[in-house]
Amino acid sequence: MKSAIEKLSGVLPIAADGREADAAIVTSPDNRRYLTGFPSSDGVVVITAQQSYFLTDFRYFEAAQKQVKNCRVEELTRLEDSLSEIVRRHGIKNVLMENASLTLAEAGAYRRILRGCGADTVEDTTLDRLIRGLRAIKTPQEIQKIKDAQKITDDSFTHILPFLREGATEREIALEIEFYMRKSGADGVSFDLIVVSGANGSLCHGVPSEKKIERGDFVTMDIGALLDGYHSDMTRTVAVGCVSEEQRRVYDTVLAAQLAAIEKAAPGVVCSEVDRAARDLIDRDYPGTFGHGTGHGVGVEIHEWPNFSPRCEEVLRPGMVVTVEPGIYLAGRFGVRIEDMIHVTETGVENLTASPKELMVL
Repeated sequence: MKSAIEKLSGVLPIAADGREADAAIVTSPDNRRYLTGFPSSDGVVVITAQQSYFLTDFRYFEAAQKQVKNCRVEELTRLEDSLSEIVRRHGIKNVLMENASLTLAEAGAYRRILRGCGADTVEDTTLDRLIRGLRAIKTPQEIQKIKDAQKITDDSFTHILPFLREGATEREIALEIEFYMRKSGADGVSFDLIVVSGANGSLCHGVPSEKKIERGDFVTMDIGALLDGYHSDMTRTVAVGCVSEEQRRVYDTVLAAQLAAIEKAAPGVVCSEVDRAARDLIDRDYPGTFGHGTGHGVGVEIHEWPNFSPRCEEVLRPGMVVTVEPGIYLAGRFGVRIEDMIHVTETGVENLTASPKELMVL
């Protein structure tokens, strides 16, 4: 199986912005890591049809030489000199650049450097779209890394249940989850963990506070682990002490919407149709309470392509990993969100999340 960097090399030269691009430069940290498998705070990936290069400074050079296998590693001392030599060596004329991640200053600097050695930049979205398409379809190795990260997340949910009691604060619960994840081997958390209770539960991306959990509160936990460069993402909502009939109705509606979306998801299905399966069910009884998309891709970033949203016309394909996370948020009262990650297979979907999602009253 070809690596992602070999696939990019294989499409060069490519028509872009009315020209023929014969090389590509990748600078964003997530895309660098995706292409090389090597984490670093600095560096440049240069891709040509004949050879690909990873340019990195003294801090990373020795480690990169040992770890990076799919391109030539060269020590970066002065960017102008390194790029000038590669341009000369391969007769490069037009270079694809990332559009979404480069600042105006960075784009201007690369434009100046490349023009100084006889090449030009192509600054449309061609390279972004190529890499986005590659990253959306995970290899079996990537799927396994996501599964390993999710295993830590599932175990963390099981671990935290005894801590969810009256008097515990949201912040204490979030810290305990993060500590357990790191103790279990995670490199870190996928994002700032969300733990909200009671009236704070209507805040979709609320920040854990010193609020104490009270009897009758719903507690929503949106959590994920980072492991070997790949993320996991899961949300569960549980009740503490008791649950009202209204809370139960809301929870059952969200769960039904989530199950409907998962059932709809399959190879060949348009992403907006998956969103609609969940949204129509919630809007029927709780209109205006579900204001975000139903899901998003997960991989080397926590939010990747594709999205389950009303406007996403991407078609699901085998290898995609996407969350399914509808919610209902009643402002100033409470909220419920339930989230799994699914892997699109040749015949349907595989749910990567093992934690139970029937309503728990602790």
